[in-house]
Amino acid sequence: MASVWKVAPAALVLGLGVGGFVDGIVAHQLLGWHHMLSGWYPDDLHLNMRGDGLFHLLCLVLVLVGVARLNRTAPLPGRVLWGGVLAGWGVFNLVEGVVDHLVLGVHHVRSGPRELAYDLGFLVLGAVLVGVGALLSRRTGARS
Repeated sequence: MASVWKVAPAALVLGLGVGGFVDGIVAHQLLGWHHMLSGWYPDDLHLNMRGDGLFHLLCLVLVLVGVARLNRTAPLPGRVLWGGVLAGWGVFNLVEGVVDHLVLGVHHVRSGPRELAYDLGFLVLGAVLVGVGALLSRRTGARS
């Protein structure tokens, strides 16, 4: 029973972040019902998008703090945990960059005269994240 009390605050913080992401993704983006600041600035879409971005950044911080706290109760070596997070982020960039940017053309990192350069930079960032994440995780594995 004592271990449940150690996990509960971490799970609560993680749940706050996930709940915020669900609200932001579904209500703000998919359904378009509201934005973070639409009650104060109903006609300023640009400001509302910035507000949504800051809200999602807060959600990301909550998720990362929740994961870090959960990892204290069932620990992985820190380098393995965060190396995996970096590698996963890199895999996302690679898949999303190839499929959405280059193959399907759903969108580009930044549309305009140098959109291919931005798209390729996104892929390079993804590859770097995968490499750094793998190295970070492997170093810990070698020490264990």
